Amino acid sequence: MHPAPKRLVSLVPSTTESVCVLGAASSLVGCTRYCIEPAPQLAGVVRVGGTKNPSCETIVRLAPDLVLANAEENRAEHIEWLGRRVPVLVQTPRTVVEAASDLRTLAERLDLLEAALPILLRIEAELAAASVAEAERAPLRVFYAIWPRPWMGVNHDTFLHDVLRIAGADNVCAGFAARYPEVSEEFLRAQEPDAVLLPSEPWPFGPADRATLARSGVFGRAALELCDGRDYCWHGVRMAFGLGRARQLVARLRRPGRDASSDR
Repeated sequence: MHPAPKRLVSLVPSTTESVCVLGAASSLVGCTRYCIEPAPQLAGVVRVGGTKNPSCETIVRLAPDLVLANAEENRAEHIEWLGRRVPVLVQTPRTVVEAASDLRTLAERLDLLEAALPILLRIEAELAAASVAEAERAPLRVFYAIWPRPWMGVNHDTFLHDVLRIAGADNVCAGFAARYPEVSEEFLRAQEPDAVLLPSEPWPFGPADRATLARSGVFGRAALELCDGRDYCWHGVRMAFGLGRARQLVARLRRPGRDASSDR
């Protein structure tokens, strides 16, 4: 059993949030510039670069007893270089169930399982509620746009796809071999999605983008919805409430007479 680390560096924004919410913010000595939540607790933490280009030398100089990484957000060469010098915990969940298990593992490593249990129970409750709802409705056909030029979506082998599935959405890009496929406008029109989700990250879609797409008619009659990308992409403590918000958005889109401009 490892002793609870006293000096943490996190290279994953959602994991940084989890560390803080669980009560270990005072142990964070370094994080990436994309680690933005919760802002007040991160004000004095050293920034070590981006998720894809961290300064590994800076990280080692911070003398961490644990670095938190993700094989999808961080490059393999950086993880390997750091792993030869300091302890590294790599967590790369591709489903919500895997992410909940990883959150428990992180809490145990930080000796904060008691603080994590209510959050884990909330996630279990969201999954149970989603299972009940699944038997009562047909999925909503959705294109989740992670990038606009070219258009990119996600396939079935991603955490984001699993969040969409749990929310009650049928991901129109699920069948691609590539995990983050480039797709043409012709393909998307042929899929006839009920809705196109325009998240705040990694590409920061905003009201102007939505208005431009609405005028262009490229997605036909599909509802164009802005959403918080963190609810779909951030694993960890965010799931306790993000899953519910994702389910509510899909449920609203399914209702006749929806106000497609109200989700901001």
